[in-house]
Amino acid sequence: MPQHVMTSRERIVAAINHQQPDRVPVDLSATPSSGISAIAYSNLVNYLGKEYLPVRIYDVVQQLAQPEMSILDHFGVDVLDIGRTFNEHSRDWRSITMSNGASAFYPQWFHPILMPDGSYRTYDQCGKKGLSRMPVGATFFDQTYFPYVDGYPDNYDNLDEEMGRIMWARDVHSPWDHASEPGFWEKLRENTLQLRARSDKALLVVCGCNLFEWGTFLRRMDNFLMDLMCDPYNVEKLLDELLKRHLATLEKVCLAVGDIVDIIRFGDDLGMSSGPFMDVQTYRELFKPRHKILCDYVKEHSKMHTFIHSCGSISMLMPDLIEAGIEIFNPVQTNAYMMEPDFLKKEFGEQITFWGGGIETVGTLNTGSPERVRDQVLERLEIFSKGGGFVFNTVHNILPDVPPENIIAMFDAVKEFNSK
Repeated sequence: MPQHVMTSRERIVAAINHQQPDRVPVDLSATPSSGISAIAYSNLVNYLGKEYLPVRIYDVVQQLAQPEMSILDHFGVDVLDIGRTFNEHSRDWRSITMSNGASAFYPQWFHPILMPDGSYRTYDQCGKKGLSRMPVGATFFDQTYFPYVDGYPDNYDNLDEEMGRIMWARDVHSPWDHASEPGFWEKLRENTLQLRARSDKALLVVCGCNLFEWGTFLRRMDNFLMDLMCDPYNVEKLLDELLKRHLATLEKVCLAVGDIVDIIRFGDDLGMSSGPFMDVQTYRELFKPRHKILCDYVKEHSKMHTFIHSCGSISMLMPDLIEAGIEIFNPVQTNAYMMEPDFLKKEFGEQITFWGGGIETVGTLNTGSPERVRDQVLERLEIFSKGGGFVFNTVHNILPDVPPENIIAMFDAVKEFNSK
């Protein structure tokens, strides 16, 4: 009997449910941590002889491209970010030149200021506070404004205003760059229904709901890490304020698309390459209960699967994240401490889905030969794909220096594995 050929949506859902799909599902750019640099994408489409395709930088902070559907189909991608249903017209974009001299497009609303030294900066509406900076030759923006760097406020009456100055919120990717517009939630639902009707790919909504990271955005990383140990009272007050806002957003997301989207993506970088940013007990006391509240809300009010993006070494936190309700982990930073593929699959493979870890973005994909790329992809697929629980993706975004030959070799290796 020939094996049933699944739709992309069936393939992704089967993998998440730990059923062996007909082939390993693939992601490219369904999230801003599983995407591709605009420079790498530009080089790729040129190499493929598709230089007529526009290079649209939908995530301006990280300078990530939104690949055209023809490119996603070419590489057998199985999942889409519903944010791509916004900014669909040429009037939504403006032409720019990237740091490598190639042409691309920014969203019409994004106008960083070119400085005399060649760097780019963004400012608040008054033009007084510098919010972010992209140095000369750099390929992404760095945050430069931290509203609570000198201490916690007496109250959080201005928290929404200050969060709106942080580059991750102010210069946010689609669909959230339209969130303040009248009728946004109705439009989000309408667009998502249309996307589901015309595509059999799984659908994903990026929803943030960061907790630890928002502490670092507001207080700055060094201060917030000390706060976890020295000032947990103020940390909890801030986290509770954030949680109220996240739940309000989740209520709207679940109501708008919770019945038609397959996966909701949270973000919270909890790890360094050497281990978690905090000890397990601190995570359990400060963050786990709040992550559980977020996951419980999603499960009670939608059919969406819960996905968290967290860089670094987080295997020591995984049991608690699983208990909190997280089902999918990304980017699976396999070169970090206690994040080796064999170990992760053995310890957690029956409980969670690994979304990433398919190849080292740094050290293999960017500097290795196509043959080395192929070998590592095949090795990782052999480890991660058994019994489902795996969606192929790189370890985080494809970087600007990755040659197109290696991107093609990577996807060719996936096709080779899937054709066995």
